[in-house]
Amino acid sequence: MTEDQIIGLLTSNIIYLLAAAFVILVILKGIKIVPQSEKYVVERFGRLHSVLGPGINFIVPFLDVARHKISILERQLPNATQDAITKDNVLVQIDTSVFYRILEPEKTVYRIRDVDGAIATTVAGIVRAEIGKMDLDEVQSNRAQLITRIQESVETAVDDWGIEVTRAEILDVNLDQATRDAMLQQLNAERARRAQVTEAEGQKRAVELQADAELYAAEQTAKARRIQAEAEAYATGVVAAAIQDNGIEAAQYQVALKQVEALNALGNGTGSQTIVVPANALEAFGNAFNMLKGGK
Repeated sequence: MTEDQIIGLLTSNIIYLLAAAFVILVILKGIKIVPQSEKYVVERFGRLHSVLGPGINFIVPFLDVARHKISILERQLPNATQDAITKDNVLVQIDTSVFYRILEPEKTVYRIRDVDGAIATTVAGIVRAEIGKMDLDEVQSNRAQLITRIQESVETAVDDWGIEVTRAEILDVNLDQATRDAMLQQLNAERARRAQVTEAEGQKRAVELQADAELYAAEQTAKARRIQAEAEAYATGVVAAAIQDNGIEAAQYQVALKQVEALNALGNGTGSQTIVVPANALEAFGNAFNMLKGGK
């Protein structure tokens, strides 16, 4: 093999190698593997051509360039603090935190330069506007409603940037010392008022219960007297019926019974007692005893 043949063979091999290398380079340039958490913005001749999603993608080598690689993971802005004035002219400091993610990278890269700064500025303005519509008590008691309104307003404002605001949080509402002192005094006054109301209600309840107890006692006493009166009336009726049926003998029997009961009561008394009775009383007691004995 001559020298010219060797040179020609080497030249042809080099050409083949270069061609193979070029083919490999074209293949590598034409294939783009995009990670799951990213999207690629492809330009052709300096203009937007397409957006590559996760997985294997094919582009035209040397004409298409993956100019921007955008993460589509959820992001958190640094916590921000801004001053705001409530509807009742109270100065407050609001600590906010915002989470967002990029849905349409082609809008984000060509319509806004500093995404985080733009969102932070937008949130600050919206927070001040929403706080200005509410009193301080509403800001502290309706925080969930306030967060919802802020998130809706922010979503509307950043829609043209291809961004979705996933969460907007109000971390804290801070007041100046003078306002805190005034609120503390108001709180103490309210607690004192509630204590007085509770004490007054307790006293009122005690009076009501005492009145109920006295009413109940009076009702029970009246009931007992009524029952006693009914019993006495019944006894009187029985005596009257006996007198009507048996005549004078029934009356004498009742008188004799009362006399014997009185004598027994005197005899059962304690201590030394002297009982003086008329002379004819002994005869009357004897008659009464005979009547009782005969009645039995």
